[in-house]
Amino acid sequence: MAVTDVVTRRTLLTPLANKVPRITAGFWLAKILTTGMGEATSDFLAHRFGSLPAVAIAGPIFALALWWQLSLRRYVVPVYWFTVVMVSVFGTMVADGLHVELGIPYDVSSTLLVVALVVIFAWWQRVEGTLSIHSITTTRRELFYWLSVCATFALGTAAGDLTATTFSIGFLASGFLFLGLICLPAAYYWRLRRHEIVSFWIAYVLTRPLGASFADYLGVAHSRGGLNWGPGTVALASSLVIVVVVAVLWRRETTS
Repeated sequence: MAVTDVVTRRTLLTPLANKVPRITAGFWLAKILTTGMGEATSDFLAHRFGSLPAVAIAGPIFALALWWQLSLRRYVVPVYWFTVVMVSVFGTMVADGLHVELGIPYDVSSTLLVVALVVIFAWWQRVEGTLSIHSITTTRRELFYWLSVCATFALGTAAGDLTATTFSIGFLASGFLFLGLICLPAAYYWRLRRHEIVSFWIAYVLTRPLGASFADYLGVAHSRGGLNWGPGTVALASSLVIVVVVAVLWRRETTS
């Protein structure tokens, strides 16, 4: 084995403090807000500059955020949530790009992304023996975690557009549909205290279309069934709320 391979392996397996937050109500609130913000920001940039220039803008920022997060040895609240925000923006662009630029229908892209997520989870489980986010204590596990997060955002984007546009039930109805669906794994785990990991990841996937559907409802034109606030306004408003929520989470983290 080459020296560089040994060094890389040691780096990937060096023990770290857990790199993700505790799963609280604040975590889920921040997560849902980032999904709506990512949807609105992606739409704003795509409409303002075009799909490919928007990717060129968001891609380097996403890469920088992920590098920053991976370079840390512990969970740092603003860095973690900045990374989640950029995953949301970039993941939305990827899912939308499959449909807009490549012409892939939402039902096909949703299916492909489900398969991709299953493959990632199977790979993660085989290598690490667990999919628990309570054990993100090495760089290798964190890489699996962020790969899974990126896939869930892309899948959630495609699923939300599938119900709202392909199935023609509208953005508001889609929002309430996913609100009902996300209650199922939450209620299951709350009642039985079983299958925590499965319940978590199902809920995690569903937060994406949940937040994005309501963001689209607020932002799109009346002719599309929305309130016509505009994606820029929705992106700005949700960003301000995210800043407040993350500030509260950061304060709690530093005083606990």
